[in-house]
Amino acid sequence: MADLQQDNPASDAWRFNPRVFLVREWPYLLVLSLAILGIAYTSFAKTPITTYWIVLAPFIGLVCVVTRWRDAENREQRLHLIWTQALHWGAVLVAMHLMFIVDVSRMMNADASALAALTVLALGTFTAGVHIAAWRICLVGAVLALGVPAIAWLEQSALLLLLVAVVVLAAIAPFFWRRRRSAQHPAAT
Repeated sequence: MADLQQDNPASDAWRFNPRVFLVREWPYLLVLSLAILGIAYTSFAKTPITTYWIVLAPFIGLVCVVTRWRDAENREQRLHLIWTQALHWGAVLVAMHLMFIVDVSRMMNADASALAALTVLALGTFTAGVHIAAWRICLVGAVLALGVPAIAWLEQSALLLLLVAVVVLAAIAPFFWRRRRSAQHPAAT
């Protein structure tokens, strides 16, 4: 009976193959990882990384072109893909740079300008995904957009989160100490 299940190709269709998944999804996973890394760094380091978001924008544009390159059937469609993405991401970069003009940057602190740059990047990523009909790029844009309020919330509630972590550790620590002590001295308990 087990041999019949192994010979059945339908049972193999439902198996998850991480290698195939990574080969197929690597550009999206890379962009998503870089976005989450930037959000995490901004949240915990409390320093804006505006340059990181500005560098990430053309990289996402490159990923958009690479992921849709196979779908373009001829040279004209490929040039159209390149030009539309170049213009789209050029506009996103211009919008990001406009926030850092001296008069505008004086109106916002460093944290607010970094969050604004992330917001523009999230919007650009989402609209690029819509434009090239790539739901995974849209998903990365949505994650970036969700990162904006997450960063703001984490910055405002860092002390509360630290207090919660200390309380949880204080509640769990006695159980580990007791287990460790009973493991060292089995007759003592």
